[in-house]
Amino acid sequence: MSAPVLSIIILAVMFLLATVLPLNMGALAFVGAFLLGSVVLGMSTADILANFPGGLFLTIVGVTYLFAIAQNNGTIDLLVHGAVRMVGNKVALIPWVMFAITALITAVGALSPAAVAIIAPIALSFAAKHKINPLMMGMMVIHGAQAGGFSPIAVYGVTVNGIIAKTDLAASPMAIFLASFIFNLAIAVVLFIVLGGSKLLFTKTGRLVEQAAESRMAVSVGARAAGVTLKGSGSDIPASGVAGKGTSGSAAGSAPAADPAGARATVPQLVTIAGLIALAVISLGFKVDVGFVSITIAMVLALVSPAAQKGAVNKISWSTVLLLCGMLTFVGVLEEAGTIQFVSDGVAQLGMPLLAALLICYIGAVVSAFASSTAILAALIPLAVPFLATGEVGAVGVIAALAVASTIVDVSPFSTNGALVLANAHEDVDKDKFYKQILAYSGIVVVAGPAVAWLVMVLPGWM
Repeated sequence: MSAPVLSIIILAVMFLLATVLPLNMGALAFVGAFLLGSVVLGMSTADILANFPGGLFLTIVGVTYLFAIAQNNGTIDLLVHGAVRMVGNKVALIPWVMFAITALITAVGALSPAAVAIIAPIALSFAAKHKINPLMMGMMVIHGAQAGGFSPIAVYGVTVNGIIAKTDLAASPMAIFLASFIFNLAIAVVLFIVLGGSKLLFTKTGRLVEQAAESRMAVSVGARAAGVTLKGSGSDIPASGVAGKGTSGSAAGSAPAADPAGARATVPQLVTIAGLIALAVISLGFKVDVGFVSITIAMVLALVSPAAQKGAVNKISWSTVLLLCGMLTFVGVLEEAGTIQFVSDGVAQLGMPLLAALLICYIGAVVSAFASSTAILAALIPLAVPFLATGEVGAVGVIAALAVASTIVDVSPFSTNGALVLANAHEDVDKDKFYKQILAYSGIVVVAGPAVAWLVMVLPGWM
């Protein structure tokens, strides 16, 4: 059996094991890289580890550490509070506030599941209180997270752009970001119209929305001050970024209820907001490494507010770090085995580049609905690079379509984001009915999403 065929079998077994069993695919990938590299290819461990993505490791650790501090010191609650205050008594704007704030959180570097875990309990609570369709609200949060996920300093964006930067393909980080943002925004508009958003245009609440935000923020800040973890607020997210089931958005213990007046921005919160702005300006404007900038800002925040950084290291998504670093190390060994060229030649032999691009998008969507989107992107994009290098289809368009197709399916109840929305549904919501609604919607997305992305981004040939 040839090395490329054997490596594909190993990759398939890794995906199967990670899907069926509670195993981190990154750990499996390191094992696969070691066995394939040393046993089959005769590579030394130094050669295998040369494929370890040190820059990406620092980026994920830096941005998630920074975001954990921002979460601990109440800055995220402050942003939600400020956004909801801007809504006033316009209920129809609440879903859009949740979409926008989740997009902002992921765009500045938070992992998508972490952002959903933080915002979903708030959003679904508002949905129950103001009789907003919970499916619409939950999906607005997820699509918001995906809309910001491919910014040049977000984890998805850094992963995809980092892979492309190592090739001779045309790179356009902003085009990929805008493609994902506009695509998810368009889906959000359709959801808003179809699921009753137009009826909300004539509904007003007085100050109820603002008071609800003030109340939740007061409890959150008060609980953190007392050292109490809030379930459903995102502060109880384990290292994998998945919140526990049954979250209610209430304090897990007795915490002094702070006065809403005390919900004004503190010095650490103002410094945190300035730090997030500085991260975007320095990284994007001056092209400085995102990892070094984010961890430097995180250290400044830790010095300004030592209490807020307590436990922040534990909130770094180590499972995602392991996943990405393991997968990209394995992909490097795949390249040494000739697997990438082997797969690309097979795709090229189809003789229909546009059909091959559509096939790749569907593979990414179907597998990602049950497995990690990050792992899919890390595996499929390198496999598509030689095929794209022929120039028969637009590389930027295919990469953008693949990125969108592989992430919009995170609405699936079998994915982390979909499961988080289901777990945080209000107690008045019929969970079984809600599950079936999410399942039906995710089925539509899996079937139609890749085709629409292909039609918009690949077929016209403008990307």
